[in-house]
Amino acid sequence: MKILLINSVCGTGSTGRICTDLAQQFEKEGHTVKIAYGRHGYVPDKFQKYAVRIGTDLDVKLHALQTRLFDGHGFGSKNATKKFLEWADQYNPDLVWLHNIHGYYINVEMLFAWLKTRPNMQVKWTLHDCWAFTGHCAYFTMANCNKWQTHCDNCPQLRQYPASWLDNSQSNFDRKKAVFTSVKNMQLITPSKWLADLVKQSFLKEYPVEVVYNTIDKTIFKPTPSDFRQKHGLENKKIILGVASTWDERKGLKDFMKLSHMLDDKYAIVLVGLTDKQMKSLPKNCLGIKRTNSPQELAEIYTAADVFFNPSLEETFGLTTVEALSCGTAAFVYKGTACEEISCEYGGQVICPGKLQELIMCLEKSGAAS
Repeated sequence: MKILLINSVCGTGSTGRICTDLAQQFEKEGHTVKIAYGRHGYVPDKFQKYAVRIGTDLDVKLHALQTRLFDGHGFGSKNATKKFLEWADQYNPDLVWLHNIHGYYINVEMLFAWLKTRPNMQVKWTLHDCWAFTGHCAYFTMANCNKWQTHCDNCPQLRQYPASWLDNSQSNFDRKKAVFTSVKNMQLITPSKWLADLVKQSFLKEYPVEVVYNTIDKTIFKPTPSDFRQKHGLENKKIILGVASTWDERKGLKDFMKLSHMLDDKYAIVLVGLTDKQMKSLPKNCLGIKRTNSPQELAEIYTAADVFFNPSLEETFGLTTVEALSCGTAAFVYKGTACEEISCEYGGQVICPGKLQELIMCLEKSGAAS
């Protein structure tokens, strides 16, 4: 069987690693697999055999510009998509498995028009966020916005990804609804019951939805000794770790900053995935580390930490939490997102959003601060 996975990235980041894990498993089963991706960046050498680039860096920049000016995210990249679909016709897949189809790299109207010309082809779509059924945003919890349940307009999150100066959310909602519905033989997959429940309230409710928790490679994410503490002078500290591909308010960076001022000197905070600018503004008791695409390095950092804290307020799964737990590190998450569901499933602990004193009390009781 020929399988085509489509995602914004290949082999890096959480969704990129999910796709390459799937590709390796399919290959072991004797299938032919390709991963079409659109974002520039590093594709690890061992995954180059799967990788098919959609468009170029310039195409991504032009799509991003169109989004910023006209709120047309998902409707750019026409030339890049045309060339990709010509290649896909030649490849002639039996199964197309969509992942993140946003990210400034593909035209969703052209993609889904092509899918609809192949009613006998199996189609799967794993939703990693909520972008597919809103007129603009990928998440809406912090904005407390439920317009997506009926019809988006006057979006309260225009400056959030995918950021725009103009509000085209009403038209986007109509176009997405027309594009994403009525695909024959398509199944939706979500990484949590929490997200599945949202999908069933959206215009995608016509499709069957299967909950499949994201998996990790436990041959990598396991207790992994290293010299991380010695290398960073943290031998006598209790480490509270946070990991994200991009740190912003949604991921809880502000809560880590507040927490840093509440801790005494027996603690140290380690944050992985920061930009150079963010690292320069860290408090003295915080160690900043740039984003790493090495799962082995992540496993070493997870293992070195005493506690993993995921203060994200909008999360459809929380892969980093599972990775930390698999490395033998205690994990704390906030109530109210899929992290609560996943944490309970995998043995983490749940606290109320913003109740940082509750976290500290839990650390004291658990002995993490001893």
